[in-house]
Amino acid sequence: MTAAAVPAASPASTGEAAGVRLARSRRNAELSLLLLAMVLVAAYAATVEANVLDTVTPDFWMPAAALGLVFLGLHLVIRWLAPFADPALLPAVALLNGIGVGFLRRYDLAKAVPADRETLAIFAGTGGRQLAWTLGAVILAAGLLAIMRDHRSLSRYAYTLGLAGIVLVMIPAVLPARFSEINNAKLWIRIGGFSIQPGEFAKLALLAFFAYYLVRKREVLSLASRRVLGIDFPRGRDLGPVLVVWIISLLVLVFEKDLGTSLLYFGMFVVTLYIATERVSWLLIGLILFFGGAYLAYLLGSTVGGPFLNFYDRAQIWLDPFAEPYDRGYQIVQGLLTLGTGGLFGAGPGGGQPTLLPEVQTDFIFAGIGEEIGLFGLSALLVVYLLVVERGLRAALAVRDSFGKLLAGGLAFTLGLQVFVIVGGISKLIPLTGQTTPFLSAGGSSLMANWLLIAVLLRVSDGARRPMTGGGPAARPSGGAPEQLHGAQTEVIRP
Repeated sequence: MTAAAVPAASPASTGEAAGVRLARSRRNAELSLLLLAMVLVAAYAATVEANVLDTVTPDFWMPAAALGLVFLGLHLVIRWLAPFADPALLPAVALLNGIGVGFLRRYDLAKAVPADRETLAIFAGTGGRQLAWTLGAVILAAGLLAIMRDHRSLSRYAYTLGLAGIVLVMIPAVLPARFSEINNAKLWIRIGGFSIQPGEFAKLALLAFFAYYLVRKREVLSLASRRVLGIDFPRGRDLGPVLVVWIISLLVLVFEKDLGTSLLYFGMFVVTLYIATERVSWLLIGLILFFGGAYLAYLLGSTVGGPFLNFYDRAQIWLDPFAEPYDRGYQIVQGLLTLGTGGLFGAGPGGGQPTLLPEVQTDFIFAGIGEEIGLFGLSALLVVYLLVVERGLRAALAVRDSFGKLLAGGLAFTLGLQVFVIVGGISKLIPLTGQTTPFLSAGGSSLMANWLLIAVLLRVSDGARRPMTGGGPAARPSGGAPEQLHGAQTEVIRP
């Protein structure tokens, strides 16, 4: 009597089972980190109430719980639609978003009459509105994950997105000041009590177009004409795309009156170009063009005036804000004093005086938080931002198609550059800009755009980490011929 033979498991089924276990372990790690982030947000809220109210109210935990439910919903969407996505992205961004909501709640308490602080509704004021914006932004991110099952599908609409991005950039510049200008920067569309910052969404659309364009043209742009000091410089006739984006960025600088937005657009194109071609010369050319253009605008502002005058005034304030500490330099002086007051360890959550700092809920929220958590706390926040950028760059390195590499690398760099621009402006490293601190500042435009950015990174990382089994999206990109990019086997998207 012979024993029945046990059928061997097929390699495909074994690989699929391993993939399921891997996805489950990553999502469980994400859930654990997300719960830890919400515990930290709740602890921050309790400390704020202890310092501001001298007591901790029974419902201090409600904002953290509300945020936790919102992020848990997104976690379930990721578990279903992007099971192999990076497990560190959502918890890191949720922590930043939660700290932002907590500080805005703290700002509401500071503005309230002392007798009414204990009864101030949890979902009232700026903090309550930010909670609502967070819900909308997370729903938008979940919707994008549901619609965009493969990041390469964006390449089909590259030119449409590029045109939409240019239109979104131009609208505030051509509108009358009463419909577009806030704090001397024309970055908004204002209709009645509603306002939106279209540039926040334009950067995503333009980056998708840049990635597609550079995948198609990178071989031409990689050609060198001469070698200087060990650096290969491109041919003169290949400078056209950079010059076009440079001119657009200068027009943004002059007519929208904002250095940060101009630097953001030009910087993300040049870095995406560098990622595509691996030519250091493009970075040098980009730096020379941008700083040369900014200096030219400064000289024209001092001599001609007109549309260049605003940038000249901002540069003068940056060079010596203490020349007029109670007038033009008041905001940046107060920001520097606020950071100095915080010192190394800060006054503690709820121990500062945020009402003395202009625009503390938007442009200067990083300084307001710094007064209360100090240099060490701000360094920790910057490390969280650095973690998000690093995970985005890791997704760019791991994904197997050129479009995904340029898209994820550009998005990660853009987020890091935006943080640099706002922190540099507050700390007087560069002239003050109108950019908001991602995930911390009050407002819906920035929050929604940056959550969409995170959704794209999640989708790219899911494609990069998905096992090469079966015919899934990551198994083999559709269309095109294989090529090499940074030593990895990739494929060009040719819809």
